[in-house]
Amino acid sequence: QVQLVESGGGLVQPGGSLRLSCVASGSIFSDTVMSWYRRAPGRERELVAVVTTYGLTNYADAVKGRFTISRDNAKTTIYLQMNSLEPGDTAVYYCSAYYRSARSWGQGTQVTVSS
Repeated sequence: QVQLVESGGGLVQPGGSLRLSCVASGSIFSDTVMSWYRRAPGRERELVAVVTTYGLTNYADAVKGRFTISRDNAKTTIYLQMNSLEPGDTAVYYCSAYYRSARSWGQGTQVTVSS
């Protein structure tokens, strides 16, 4: 199991930006596929963005062009830069690690986009 701790959530106005961080424990980070998911009120958890061990990225259509996922293997940390935030981005955001067929989750961080 990989231990994950997210930070960086908060309240932001529409059009604003936030950067989420997720610090992972363990020495296997560089071999781990890392992702951000989110769960909005009344909705199922959905994939937001993923970054592979080679640094390849993929995004949900709803966030393409606005969000950027990145990883720093030296700091065992991933980031989610969120720009042009919309009220529809309001959700709890979760960091996830996938390694050897096992998935780990962080505790989540709340992002609220409201004026």
